[in-house]
Amino acid sequence: MNNSDSRINPRQLGTPRGIKAECQENTNEFLFAGGSYAAVPTSGDRKNRNKPTRGRKKSIFEAYMSKEDVSAGLKRGELIQGPLRINPKKYHEAFIPSPDGTRDIFIDGVVARNRALNGDIVVVKLLPKEQWKVIKPDGSDKETEATHESDVPEDMLGTCVPQEAAKGDARSPDVIIEAQFDDNDAEHRQDHLQDTLAGDIKKLSLDTIEKVKAVGVGAVHRTKQDDGPKVNDPRLLPDKFLQRTAKVVYILEKKHSRAATGFIKLLADKNSELFRRCAMFSPVDHRVPRAYVSLADCPPDFVTRPEDYSNMLFICRIVDWKEDSNFATGQLAKSLGQAGEIEPETEGILTEYGVDFSDFSPEALECLPQSLPWVISPAEMAKRRDLRKECIFTIDPSTAKDLDDALSCKQLPDGNFEVGVHIADVSYFVLEETALDKVASERATSVYLVQKVIPMLPKLLCEELCSLNPMRDRLTFSVMWKVTPEGKILDEWFGRTVICSCVKLSYDHAQSMIESPGKVFSPEELPPVSPQHSIAEIQQAVLNLHRIAQHLRKQRFIDGALRLDQLKLSFTLDQESGMPQGCYIYQYRDSNKLVEEFMLLANMAVAHQIYRSFPEQALLRRHPPPQTKLLKDLMEFCNQVGLDIDFSSAGTLHKSLNETFGADKYSEARKEVLTNMFSRPMQMALYFCTGILEDETLFRHYALNVPFYTHFTSPIRRYADVIVHRLLSASLGASSPIKMEKEAIQRQADHCNDRKMASKRVQELSADLFFAIFVRECGPLESEAMVMGVLNEAFDVLVLKFGVQKRIYCNALPLLGFQFQKVGRKPELTLMWEPEKPEQESLPQVITIFTLVEVVLTSDGVPLKYSALLKRPSLE
Repeated sequence: MNNSDSRINPRQLGTPRGIKAECQENTNEFLFAGGSYAAVPTSGDRKNRNKPTRGRKKSIFEAYMSKEDVSAGLKRGELIQGPLRINPKKYHEAFIPSPDGTRDIFIDGVVARNRALNGDIVVVKLLPKEQWKVIKPDGSDKETEATHESDVPEDMLGTCVPQEAAKGDARSPDVIIEAQFDDNDAEHRQDHLQDTLAGDIKKLSLDTIEKVKAVGVGAVHRTKQDDGPKVNDPRLLPDKFLQRTAKVVYILEKKHSRAATGFIKLLADKNSELFRRCAMFSPVDHRVPRAYVSLADCPPDFVTRPEDYSNMLFICRIVDWKEDSNFATGQLAKSLGQAGEIEPETEGILTEYGVDFSDFSPEALECLPQSLPWVISPAEMAKRRDLRKECIFTIDPSTAKDLDDALSCKQLPDGNFEVGVHIADVSYFVLEETALDKVASERATSVYLVQKVIPMLPKLLCEELCSLNPMRDRLTFSVMWKVTPEGKILDEWFGRTVICSCVKLSYDHAQSMIESPGKVFSPEELPPVSPQHSIAEIQQAVLNLHRIAQHLRKQRFIDGALRLDQLKLSFTLDQESGMPQGCYIYQYRDSNKLVEEFMLLANMAVAHQIYRSFPEQALLRRHPPPQTKLLKDLMEFCNQVGLDIDFSSAGTLHKSLNETFGADKYSEARKEVLTNMFSRPMQMALYFCTGILEDETLFRHYALNVPFYTHFTSPIRRYADVIVHRLLSASLGASSPIKMEKEAIQRQADHCNDRKMASKRVQELSADLFFAIFVRECGPLESEAMVMGVLNEAFDVLVLKFGVQKRIYCNALPLLGFQFQKVGRKPELTLMWEPEKPEQESLPQVITIFTLVEVVLTSDGVPLKYSALLKRPSLE
């Protein structure tokens, strides 16, 4: 199931036909989408070189080790396995996490990466110590860790992720922030430098380019460095100045989809035999290799009119990459349309991340109720508690169509409350081991784009039969508590129920009720309400839930929970064209918090219940503590800039973050910057099967600071919740035990984790796409920004109006010069602005962490690229 090949939608991509070996040729360089590298011989190559070649091509890559040798090497501890992360900004740099949580292991260059792609689970062999990387202690010039594309667990951002398409939530806390300059110009610059940097230069590092750029701009700049070790032989240095390096010897699991979007070009050598048979595919993602594709798969007039296709996006599937070729072999799957347009770009993103957006198969649809309109049978009714007369309602984003959860709150004669969380009973419709179950388990999650949703389940279920639509009888799974007004839980009940929601409230409606508790709402101000219940009754229930939620929330943070709220961008779209008309930061308010508290409560209650009943088979969600190495770096950084942060636990971290940073209006902005920084060492929360993990202390959820947690509240959009529903049902004796063994549950948990990460990344890329189009259509855009990181020739900012992070390069600004220095241990850049008029003095501007600056975002004239430029400071 985790085999990525099965996740590409075969109907979109077609079955790869074998591309003949003549589409492979050996050249002296690696041509990746962003430029070229000379092949660096590894020790294996050197050995091979002495063997007689007998006419065979010289190998560029080492042959992979055998499965047996890999297995034995891992057992003996001579080899290390882990997920490969390729730096999206410097694609010759890759990393795998160190098993002991210390600094990542560095994989330098394309040869050492040995044809593995981003996300693959690889096995590496450490290189000898003399080849380890020397870390400059001041850390000013570049990052030594790879970016985690997005590592803040949803549980920390709020479990109740708004389920609407137009929200663009979860902005990416990339460690290395959008290196705009690198991306746009890399290809042209590197092609230009290619002739000068051939042969003896082993690889083209971006340092060289940075220097060429800086010199090219003619900026005078000095960098004062700390006194670090002047020695260059790693063997003579202590380990704290070193980063271990390794080479890939085996790919355990190809997690990367092997699909990429990009452009096709004719080969450069018109006279070669190859020119008549193949074209070159250049991926947009520089982490994927260039590939030869058969001309037979290209449009018929491509050879005669290549210029017509210069801006046309294609999807290509990497089908092979031989040891003796610098280029992969690709199969063109389809043309998408013009680069920079919403739909082609969206389809490209979905395909690259292996999201199945095909229609549901007839076999899967046959599993749905065939006689419509569907009604609950009397036999089913008899097995359930009938709650249809109770005041139960949903609170969701206004655009949501898949309503998973409903709430109720009834005051009891003794002054306590009966609070209920009612979740759509998806497992009634999706039965184990059916065709529909198989599709849902493979999709594993719905994917929320800015403009639409790619659902996990067919529309009939997610928008009709399972969706808790108002004034419709619906099957649910409920958790109900007896609660004091202060939120103390006295009693708990789980069971299968039937509800009839009396109104579909939006977060805005609930928020108005909370903000105006005395107001009498007229029917026109709210959506249609069931005649069985008054508006006043609903409003009272919302207010009671809000008060109880405040107590629960307060207690959670006293008990040591952590929440990292990052700015999330939402868009308003033109109804006709679908283009972004405006964008705003999504406001997380009391109505969101109300829903979140009760969803957390239900998830925790269900986690305890299924683990008690099935200690070997429970599907729970754990959140490991932050990565030691990155946390240590962050602690050191906070000390350098004079921030007093207590990192000893999730709770102390939350407390530090929420004790305001000064009383001025920018304390919120400083908090945003810190939230971004704190997100970096955080790990992803993970689904797992309790029978596979022996140590119960590893079950903990770091951010929520609880021993057991799971996902139960969103079965329409998450497959993990469907399994949890089956476990809960079996624990109550309402159904037979789940058929899956613990190993199968763990495999499904792993797959859910992979798809969760992919869908999160797709969501971020969708928001990035719409924002880039917004800048192009409505820009230039001005905003205040706060500096969040200072390097020696650039600095990173958080653009406060839009929550995006950008890197600003000194050599893109009209400066006479710039100077980097450490003040104490705090990095600082001084920019010397060119005077606007000859008689004026040069204007200095000091850039350090938390400096407030004005930036302008402008479109770069390349599809979907935009830059942030610093506005010149005013003279006063």
